Amino acid sequence: MQATVVTLPLPLLAALLCLVLAVLVRRLDLGSDKSPILFSALFALFAVEALLVAIRFGYGVDRFVLLQATLPLFVGPLMYLGFAALALSSEQFRKVAYLHFGAVLVIALSVQLLPTRFSPSDWAVSASYLFYAVALFLLWRKSPDTLIHARLDLARSVTQWILWGVGLLTVMLIFDTAIAISFAMREGGRAYAIISIGSALFILLLITIFFVLPQFLKTPKPALPKPPVGENAQAAQIEADARDLLNKTKLYLDPSLSVQRLAKRLHVPVRNLSIAINENQGMNVSQYVNGFRLSHAADLLCDSDDSIAKVMAQSGFLTRSNFYREFQRVYHQTPAAYRKDKRAGSL
Repeated sequence: MQATVVTLPLPLLAALLCLVLAVLVRRLDLGSDKSPILFSALFALFAVEALLVAIRFGYGVDRFVLLQATLPLFVGPLMYLGFAALALSSEQFRKVAYLHFGAVLVIALSVQLLPTRFSPSDWAVSASYLFYAVALFLLWRKSPDTLIHARLDLARSVTQWILWGVGLLTVMLIFDTAIAISFAMREGGRAYAIISIGSALFILLLITIFFVLPQFLKTPKPALPKPPVGENAQAAQIEADARDLLNKTKLYLDPSLSVQRLAKRLHVPVRNLSIAINENQGMNVSQYVNGFRLSHAADLLCDSDDSIAKVMAQSGFLTRSNFYREFQRVYHQTPAAYRKDKRAGSL
């Protein structure tokens, strides 16, 4: 009776929902082109996993058991790298991606080569969920300032999504461990019941995402097109107005400044502002605003005796790590070294 609960409807429904979300997520504009691709791949992976569960427990087809046992190893890396792409430079991200995916491939191959009696795949998956739940939690603790590539209006929302990711991996860890223990104790009925409950909860989560996603992202924007020649002057004027407004009002000193708020002050649509800054400065709005914050911090370092931490706070940055990373990226030295060199040069 328990086995019939999981046989067909729930896993197939979950697979269908995941496929739809994979398409929708791919179209999101998060500030980095890599993140939507990775999140789309994550939902596609969920879809394949749900389909494999359906044909195994619904039709008794065990031909894809090894694939079903291996695919979950990629869940953690895809989720973590999707968020990490918003916090790392392209070069850093490339190295991290090679490291994580390479490690998963080695683990997946190693698991398949071990004797069957050890049943190592389930425990490898559980360990992976735990590892990446901790990694995401550490990324979440760094605050929105760490997400240097995220759209200015989405940075705080993305930090909430990271925490949801931690929760999802934790729940998956609990369910997968419970299923593995049930099968190890030869309690198949209990394992089927756990799978059924997990599938139902996962479907509820997917339905929630369908409602929550538009609330955060409004209407997803396509890639910014290059404006016609006649619009170049208008884009340049918008960027000049934005620069003038930020210089006069020092809005960039407010850590909670959003792109909507900036566009509203300029009386232009958010999309026009993003295009103008992208076309004229080759960066997104977040990077643009951070440029003003760094310039302000550099002036304070030269003209005041305030501590580095105080200069950071007075310049609109929330975390020390992001401030130091951005400062070194622009000025190629630490804030302390910058202050020392400037004062030595003025003597």
